[in-house]
Amino acid sequence: MRPVIKEVDKQGRLVIPAEWRKKYLRGTKVILRNRGEVLEILPREKVDLTTFFDRAEVDTKANLSDWHAVRRELRRK
Repeated sequence: MRPVIKEVDKQGRLVIPAEWRKKYLRGTKVILRNRGEVLEILPREKVDLTTFFDRAEVDTKANLSDWHAVRRELRRK
């Protein structure tokens, strides 16, 4: 992508080029990173929470169908 000069309005807003949005943006939020005089705009990755299922093992005596009891027991540990 070639450099483009953009106007910034009085509230500090600017328009991100449609080409970049279509190619990289995966949601409605981005990450802004300040690197001195350079401001980086990075697409925020959506996290697939199913990758974390069955990762943690916990020894609990509470009935797993009663999540309130499970939470209380885990907070005590």
